[in-house]
Amino acid sequence: MQTSSFSAVDHALMARALRLAEHGAYTTKPNPMVGCVLAHGERIVGEGWHRRAGEPHAEVLALQAAGERARGATAYVTLEPCAHTGRTGPCADALVAAGVARVVAAMRDPFPQVAGRGFERLRAAGIAVDCGLMEGAARALNRGFLSRVERGRPWLRIKLATSLDGRSALANGESKWISGEASRLDVQRWRARSGAIVTGAGTVLADDPSLTVRLGDDTPFVPPLRVVLDPGLATVARGRVREGDAPTLYIHAPDAKPPRGLGAQVAAAPLRAGRFDLDAVLRLLAGRGVNEIQLEAGATLAGAFLAEGLADEVLLYVAPVLLGERARPLFDGLGIERMAQKLRLSIVESRRLGEDVRLLLRPEP
Repeated sequence: MQTSSFSAVDHALMARALRLAEHGAYTTKPNPMVGCVLAHGERIVGEGWHRRAGEPHAEVLALQAAGERARGATAYVTLEPCAHTGRTGPCADALVAAGVARVVAAMRDPFPQVAGRGFERLRAAGIAVDCGLMEGAARALNRGFLSRVERGRPWLRIKLATSLDGRSALANGESKWISGEASRLDVQRWRARSGAIVTGAGTVLADDPSLTVRLGDDTPFVPPLRVVLDPGLATVARGRVREGDAPTLYIHAPDAKPPRGLGAQVAAAPLRAGRFDLDAVLRLLAGRGVNEIQLEAGATLAGAFLAEGLADEVLLYVAPVLLGERARPLFDGLGIERMAQKLRLSIVESRRLGEDVRLLLRPEP
């Protein structure tokens, strides 16, 4: 079903579908973001995007908008139409019933209940199916969902703010505020798209973060799960991390006993050499439907995820300040002693935010 014979119109309308899908960045989790455009040639007759889990999918909304004009149209969809019944019906069946003539999909859906079955239903009904148009952009859009389904763990983003001399906090732990107001607002948008915000017990004790999303406008979002890695449950009796409407989960060592009436979720994760098995932690969160994690923690936990090869990207806010040699580093525990051991990161994006520079970096293989 892969083909390279896509027209300029095909590219333009798939790009439109991808832009529509992005509207669901804050609300579709744990579902993927999906956009759909229905068109006769260049003329768009209907479009839609998946807004929230449990609500109609992008294809259904586009078909509703098109009505009878859907018959004979081409459907451009950013992900293979589903073929199973969950909280909504199969989109492949809806496209067949509407009489579309062709479906162009950016990519196959790896979710086991779909995984090619949507395409099979469409082709069995005589609908032409082409797949692979702008697949790279589609995969980047849903990198968290794909990570959870294909790798069994969420996409992990480490968020850090640094001075020009590579320091994340003063020696006494003070870190408010290294970055400026524009950067802090930008962090809220990244939080909003995350399925979970993860921190460590040390950060809860030192900084007392709330780890909530504060966008400052009426933009809808699904509050991310707040996760505290706390082997001995030393922080459960304190902290703003349990205030507000966002749910909170404490991940503890197997031998720790959660107190009664805690009023928060708890889960045990295995230890390895006295520390959490971080891969097991990620798989535990994947089992709870978490697609993307934003790690907001100190140098020890950030360094541990990076050293174990579990960090997928680093969101780094660089402020034009100096904190001095006694201030704390960005990462601890990397164990780099020779230049040949250095960890390389590629710059995916660079953007100016007020006086700061935001870098999106990904570790190189």
